[in-house]
Amino acid sequence: MERHDLLHEFPEYQERIHELKVSDVHFRKLFDEYHELEHQIHRINTGIESTSDDFAHEKKAQLLHIKDALLELLKQ
Repeated sequence: MERHDLLHEFPEYQERIHELKVSDVHFRKLFDEYHELEHQIHRINTGIESTSDDFAHEKKAQLLHIKDALLELLKQ
């Protein structure tokens, strides 16, 4: 199962991601939340963690919402 960490999702923003992680508290909070959710979804998708389909869908929707917010910050 492929991972979807932010550096692989947006390789063109690698330097900007690093810059914002150290300089922007809001970005760092979203970044950490994204990676925590991504890790949890990976565990669900690989069968390490079992859950309901509704819960998994909710987590994936949260991940996409955070990813969109992060991309907006990266584009600024």
